Amino acid sequence: MTPTDPQPTLLPHPLTEQLFPSPVPPGSGWPEDPAASDTPVAHDAAGVRALANGASGVADLNALCSVCRACDRLVHWRESVAEQKRASFADQPYWGRPVPSYGDPRARLVIVGLAPAANGGNRTGRMFTGDRAGDWLYAALYRAGFSAHETVSTAGDGQRLRDVRMIAPVRCAPPANKPLPAEKAACSGWFDREITLLPEVEGIMALGGIAWQTTLAAAVRMGWGVPKPRPKFGHGAVVVLQRPDGRPVRLVGCYHVSQQNTFTGRLTEPMLDRAIALAAGRDPDHSVHSQK
Repeated sequence: MTPTDPQPTLLPHPLTEQLFPSPVPPGSGWPEDPAASDTPVAHDAAGVRALANGASGVADLNALCSVCRACDRLVHWRESVAEQKRASFADQPYWGRPVPSYGDPRARLVIVGLAPAANGGNRTGRMFTGDRAGDWLYAALYRAGFSAHETVSTAGDGQRLRDVRMIAPVRCAPPANKPLPAEKAACSGWFDREITLLPEVEGIMALGGIAWQTTLAAAVRMGWGVPKPRPKFGHGAVVVLQRPDGRPVRLVGCYHVSQQNTFTGRLTEPMLDRAIALAAGRDPDHSVHSQK
């Protein structure tokens, strides 16, 4: 910063009241921030692959992806949203960085989304936190006994996931919720490596067609057995993939928990509960409440 640069506006975190600029610098004390001020930064797709392949575990991978600057368009968008803010959150700092994966590092169930919401995860710093889509998903995971709390507000609110990990194919909030093919390709380095670092996964629930296609493409890249022709997405669709060591992994399709689907009734709570049960290898007709 030069002497003529304006000083960044500092706002209190809604839980801790610690002051932060928007976007939040790594290692500055934001709750659940996996990175440090000296965490290496990827500046292109090749850098993503190199850093991802060198990650020792999902915690290391989370730190690396949370400071990524590989896609200029996404960096500009996520940071501009963080600076301008939605009026209803104008009194809060915005995370404004790539949103790391969230959940159990020894998960047996992975939930694949699309990308963080501009005023949801991009604001709170946690996947599916801060918007109504996340409210639906965490409530369903609570009913199934996978989450510690039924509701979430922001990183640091005490939420915990058991046996479940949430992963996004694109870690930055994209304009109009539509990442470009090159951006999805660049981010695939983080995605592929994370799946590799989760050897206990038995089921994957894909939220929407893009998540379904992303998961199948990643499985092919990683040398997994994938049926031919590639199976089509559908709510409740189940496909068995096979790891190179022969272990099966269930892939289950689920309509995305977007307001467009939940408000119109295209996706209902029982439909979501059933998809989670299928992906977790449970009897979908058994009461989810008894799983707690």
